Amino acid sequence: MMSRLVSFALLVSASVSAVHAQTPEQGDNGFFAEMRRSPTWYLDQNKKLNAAISSLQAERPGVVDAYVVVAGLDGDAVFSREATATSRLLSSRYDAAGRTVTLAVGHDDYPDAQASASPANLMAVLAAVSEKMNKEEDVLVLYTTSHGGPGIGVVFKDSDKAFGVMSGNRLAEMLKELGIKRRLVMVSACYSGAFVDPLKSDDTVVVTAASSDRSSFGCNPGNDWTFFGDALINSELRKPVALEASVKAAFKTIDGWEGKYKLKPSQPQYYAGKKSNAWLDALEKRMPKETSAKVGRAAIDGLEAPAP
Repeated sequence: MMSRLVSFALLVSASVSAVHAQTPEQGDNGFFAEMRRSPTWYLDQNKKLNAAISSLQAERPGVVDAYVVVAGLDGDAVFSREATATSRLLSSRYDAAGRTVTLAVGHDDYPDAQASASPANLMAVLAAVSEKMNKEEDVLVLYTTSHGGPGIGVVFKDSDKAFGVMSGNRLAEMLKELGIKRRLVMVSACYSGAFVDPLKSDDTVVVTAASSDRSSFGCNPGNDWTFFGDALINSELRKPVALEASVKAAFKTIDGWEGKYKLKPSQPQYYAGKKSNAWLDALEKRMPKETSAKVGRAAIDGLEAPAP
């Protein structure tokens, strides 16, 4: 995981004025760079992003609406697969049809993805959500999946054409600027526990795949899910069970997998602000009453019989 990050960082540093793309300052500044993109690619992105934003439905007065944003930030296919399947599940669970945007690197191969998950596109979508929602009533449900690095946050990578990093501080700064107070943020990445403290507030819930100093698992490009995505999204959140209980069950599953395969525990994190139950309860009263079927190949299958 980190070897891929190092290799790509070296490529970028050679191509973009010798930038060292792995510093905490760059994570906090939300650094990203794109190279060798064609003009038609940017036009296509503009059209797809505008279409996604235009399709967002307005909030319903008196209803706690969820706006779901899912981003697969890395070109390794596992993240795009996880992002598109997660988007469908979260949209269904939180009654967010018409209020869901899916972004994924390699989006052309994933029909559900409306545009690439570049930091610029993600920022634009979050800004659009902030304009559509009632900020005193509605909720942002944000899920990101990618590689991560210690001290820098999550990594955006699209082959040899784009690279970037975003820390928890940067995400918290953006959400504060946009006035999005009620938020459920789930981060599937190594070292993602670093997002918890910056995002903490009375109206925030944060769930991460690992602590700030641990790796998470399951990111083999041939997988359909990471450990975190499979245990939480593909298993527990398909059930008509409250989020906190779902998270506890998912964490127990992950701990069992890591123990079985003698992996260093990832120590996934969960935080819920003291006012979050008000909006979470309202959303979960409307979640489906039946458990939906899992999709894709189980994350642990990749350890026993890696996909090509």
